[in-house]
Amino acid sequence: MSAPQAPEQGAQPEGGDAEGAARLDVWLWRARFFKTRALAAKAAAQGLRVNGQRTQKPGARVRPGDVLTFAQGAQVRVIEIAAIGARRGPAPEAQALYRDRAPPEAQNRPEARVGARPTGRDRRRADSLRDTTLRGSDT
Repeated sequence: MSAPQAPEQGAQPEGGDAEGAARLDVWLWRARFFKTRALAAKAAAQGLRVNGQRTQKPGARVRPGDVLTFAQGAQVRVIEIAAIGARRGPAPEAQALYRDRAPPEAQNRPEARVGARPTGRDRRRADSLRDTTLRGSDT
């Protein structure tokens, strides 16, 4: 049996390289856009844009200055990579890895409530409309 080999001198941690680039899925995970690296890889495999070019490769290399466009929930994110980062750190460290390029109105837009619970007033109106319709069909 051979002894475990030491990492090569100058070897980069997983996801980074000497050119200052990183795998797309690793960078999305480090920047805390996705909770797990598997979710980041899945999002990349479903397709997103790097500098306007669509890619479906989680292993695509990204560098500082690249612009990513991807869907996250109901929101479309436009992000410029500011730094690669060496680890998945706390939120302030992760926020330093990118600049948000989305328009300000898109960032502050409240989410629309789908299927909101009707108020009592709404329910009474619906009941009265239903009663009127039912009475009209009896004659």
